[in-house]
Amino acid sequence: MQKGFQRQKSAMPIYTTLSIPTVTSYPSLKCLQWSADCQVCFITKSAVVILTPDHGINFDNDSVIKSTPNTDDPVLGWFKTMIQHDQITPMKWPDYSQTWGAASLGSIDLSLTSVAISPTGLSSNGGRCIFATLSSNMDVNLWAAGKNYLKGEWLKIFEVTPYLLNAIAPEQEEKCTAAAVLQAQIISIEWTPQVDFGIEPTPWIDCSLLVLGSRAGHLTFLRYRNGAAHRVASLSVSDQWITHIAFSAWNYGKPGIYEGYLAYGTADGSVGLVKIAQTLQVNEETFSFTPKYDIDVKLEHGEDLIYGPETLAGITALRWIRVPGRTPILVTSNPGLIKLWSAPETAETTYWTGYRSLRIQTQKISTDSSAFHPVSGITYLHKQDKLVMTLFDGSFHVIRHFSTDPAWASRAIFDSDRGRLTSEALSNVSRSTFEMAEKGNVDRTDMSRIYGAMSYDNAACFLWAYESARPSDFSYKHDAKHSSMLVVAQMWESEDDDLLQELEILLNNVKTSSRLSPLHTLRPFLLHLRNPARLDVLHSKLLEILQSKLQTDHSTKVHTHPWEGDLDLETRLKFRIGLTTNLFGWDDLLSLRMKLSLADFAWKLSSTEEHRSECGVVAQSLLNSISHRVLRTIIRYLFSVVISLTANEIPFVSRMIVQSLLPGCPPDLTEEGNRLSALIQPLVDANAPADSVATTGIFSKLNEICPACGVEVPLQDITTAVCENGHTWPRCSVTTFILSTPWVRTCVGCSRKAFLPPSAQKDLPAIARGWVVEELLEAVHKCLFCDNGFVSIL
Repeated sequence: MQKGFQRQKSAMPIYTTLSIPTVTSYPSLKCLQWSADCQVCFITKSAVVILTPDHGINFDNDSVIKSTPNTDDPVLGWFKTMIQHDQITPMKWPDYSQTWGAASLGSIDLSLTSVAISPTGLSSNGGRCIFATLSSNMDVNLWAAGKNYLKGEWLKIFEVTPYLLNAIAPEQEEKCTAAAVLQAQIISIEWTPQVDFGIEPTPWIDCSLLVLGSRAGHLTFLRYRNGAAHRVASLSVSDQWITHIAFSAWNYGKPGIYEGYLAYGTADGSVGLVKIAQTLQVNEETFSFTPKYDIDVKLEHGEDLIYGPETLAGITALRWIRVPGRTPILVTSNPGLIKLWSAPETAETTYWTGYRSLRIQTQKISTDSSAFHPVSGITYLHKQDKLVMTLFDGSFHVIRHFSTDPAWASRAIFDSDRGRLTSEALSNVSRSTFEMAEKGNVDRTDMSRIYGAMSYDNAACFLWAYESARPSDFSYKHDAKHSSMLVVAQMWESEDDDLLQELEILLNNVKTSSRLSPLHTLRPFLLHLRNPARLDVLHSKLLEILQSKLQTDHSTKVHTHPWEGDLDLETRLKFRIGLTTNLFGWDDLLSLRMKLSLADFAWKLSSTEEHRSECGVVAQSLLNSISHRVLRTIIRYLFSVVISLTANEIPFVSRMIVQSLLPGCPPDLTEEGNRLSALIQPLVDANAPADSVATTGIFSKLNEICPACGVEVPLQDITTAVCENGHTWPRCSVTTFILSTPWVRTCVGCSRKAFLPPSAQKDLPAIARGWVVEELLEAVHKCLFCDNGFVSIL
């Protein structure tokens, strides 16, 4: 054992070996997932463990947990929280039906079986992801983070199962039928991504669907809005249990219509298809500051099955793999077998279509290794055109030429990567990492049971969760003795040039419609750039990428419809939605924010003062560009409601005007500020004290009162306020008012602070209680400067 342990000192870096003392759930593709907020979701028996890597986060970094077997490796830190699923009240199915087919044996020992994660931006209390959990009792619940999504409590926000039963059977007598109960008993879940309709700014509308597969063979499609799930459609596709669901991706079908395919697997091993079409339609019936859209959903069930029940084996994994330049490939696994399917094309293609089957080859890395273990991870490597699969026995299996001529990548076959990406090579690295994590206290009888595995950086770094076990001795282990290990390790060498090339492509093509947080999108690059030595080598090339200038200012394209009626709650809501759309819906602005995040990241980790100074210059230039675009957007929205402005809005509007007059502002933005100043001057004059000097105008509304000593504080800096007695106060990054209240939120990326929105039921300072400020604070659910999420303490 010690010999094997010593051998691993030359192995690839291991960034994390984090022990999680809990009983793991089931080996599956759902056991370990990334959320769009860059959080790892790890399913255990009684809870969802939520872990967030610390790179790129500048909030409470002293509280992260770290662990790695080799002190020479750059360790990753993690923020940890969890969803306490064992505290839910399970559905009492016998109250509705006592037929044998509706019996829930999973209620005897309740556990988590699956999780589906929404795109980011859906939760009402911070615009983050929503987690849908599925239990062994066939209960579905929705959860969202509270004040602090990194470490704080996650709250149950909606019980889907009771709602679904009521939607299926509105009358009490109908609820007690076996048909209604079976349709409400959910055993598989999936959440689709958002649709990119090619509209800019991206409409702030949810196009994602939560899909539920039931015991009755029904697929139910839900959409989350206004704090609850709503049924969009339901479709009967089988008379068998739907055990697996996998969604491909949204693709352009016809003008204004985007289509995607949902594959479903049933208990008898059959696999079928449902085509989902979503149409975006402009709603011109009512006034809106920006175009308002409705979404129409149509479902089409394919008559022919992809695979029939003749397989005589259950499905262990189902996933679509999207390969650029060709139709998506559906991967289905049965014990010992991998099946591939791609929709046949009518015209000739350069890639394969139809069916392929590959029998899994056993990798004897432990005594109990077998090709018949379930698949627990599937990752597609686009650059190498290889599919990497992980089995429950801890082995890795690689399919080469996946999109053109799939076959197993083994040592017996010539490989352009010089043997680095073969099944044997990756399995050996996995086993070596296992021995290192266990500090060499293993032998051939110890199995590394991998419950879930996925890529960390879309390249050579993988993340998996395992538990050490000895299946051959049939010993019983009490729940309290179970402990899982979360591992992040590099599997082969990667190139720096490839890293920056991919970063440049990402920054030039990033889409707001993806609803992915910058921390998630930049995760592969932050992982590798956090090494100061590597960052110094790449410093010049990185700054060159970050300084690439945009040709146009998107904010000049922001157009709003002027409001001429009375101000009511509905109009304020439309104003808020319009602000959100234009502040967070432009691809160019998202690219700028991501560049600023990278510049700040490089500034923080630079090893020399010269490099730090160069990063600071680039960051300041990006900050100015972002500030000017945000300011122009707000000013144009103020133009649209100028007749609805009241005296309470004067302090905020004055600030926007003064900022547009500062040195460095584009001349056309300064002109817009002057026009707005002229429009609100009558309002300022009407509310000016009788003894005030008329020439002071809007400048008389800029001063605030120091919360400590009560003297006036002039607006000399939009980030910090200092009174004549030396008291220093931070300013709100959204409104520029002094943060004179403890009810604030902090950006996890850049640490900028802002007032909590009124929906948090916390009072704002008197100077900030205008309706425009209130709606702006509600609209800004993410940081205006780096696009990352907020957290709050109080």
